[in-house]
Amino acid sequence: MTEQIPDFAVVMDAVGLACRAPSLHNSQPWRWVAESSTLHLYADLTRVMITADPEGRQLYLSCGAALDHFVVAMTAAGWHTSVKRFPDALDPYHVATMEFRRATEVSEHSRARAAAIDRRRTDRRPFDRPDGWPEAETLLREAVIPYHVMFDIVLESARPSLAQASKLTEAIRADDPSYTAELNWWTPSVASDEGVPRTALISAAVSDRVDVKRRFPTTHDSRGSDDLRVDRSKIVVLSTHREDARLDVLHCGEALSAVLLDCTVAGLATCTLTHMTELAPSREIIRGLTGQRGTPQVLIRIGQTSVADEEIVVPTPRKPLADVFKVRPSATRSD
Repeated sequence: MTEQIPDFAVVMDAVGLACRAPSLHNSQPWRWVAESSTLHLYADLTRVMITADPEGRQLYLSCGAALDHFVVAMTAAGWHTSVKRFPDALDPYHVATMEFRRATEVSEHSRARAAAIDRRRTDRRPFDRPDGWPEAETLLREAVIPYHVMFDIVLESARPSLAQASKLTEAIRADDPSYTAELNWWTPSVASDEGVPRTALISAAVSDRVDVKRRFPTTHDSRGSDDLRVDRSKIVVLSTHREDARLDVLHCGEALSAVLLDCTVAGLATCTLTHMTELAPSREIIRGLTGQRGTPQVLIRIGQTSVADEEIVVPTPRKPLADVFKVRPSATRSD
């Protein structure tokens, strides 16, 4: 290959890191196709949650996070990625095409962000207040500027109202057998390369200390700790300007990735939440609490973990790269 085309192994490694991106119930709704010097990203419609995400918003949110993870990985490997989003007006699931050119230099910050991909976890435990939050907030606000999304912090005075809305959302969902069946399907009790294994979930006793959360099935009890801390995280809301336009939602997913990785670099724990943005009434409540006219797409709890935490965060599995990454001869059309 010429020096203007990255080695195939470099691209594969970056795709592998991109697939560490968060997705609804770890559904991993993406397909990557390499064709000559171009890489394509497709949303996998078969991975849509019919009950939790009937409009497919989180499909694009997840693909946006994976796209940004990929760009971060390629930057650290010394390549600039030129991204064309939704290149085919007739194919809404053709999310992006990517081409590359050699970068002149790689910053230490770029390397740190790429290294954070493997360390990032969705941590459902209660958090302490984040250290150095004023500085961190400024950096996170700057991180989302390129993606044209709204960045808001839920004020402490609004936290009880948000917590109550979270509980009501979960109560409504508890009476929906379709939602319950779907959630149980994606939280298997046996090992799998997709979904959120129950070994990766926290106990009911620890979960009860978090006021804003999605309620998952639990299979183990508290270990008898006397630690009664409650969640003291900051809660960030990312919103789009134009309702659920797929390009805006994709950008929101990219912004989500930027926030998660910068938090990880800063030593902060994160938990992505979408249960309240899946229902229109809850979205309206969030909009009212933030005072924004935009459409809330995702919430992020951000905080500090404690060395006293007894329950560890088990990384969720990922599908084999061969299942989501293909090489297509340049003369062959997409299936």
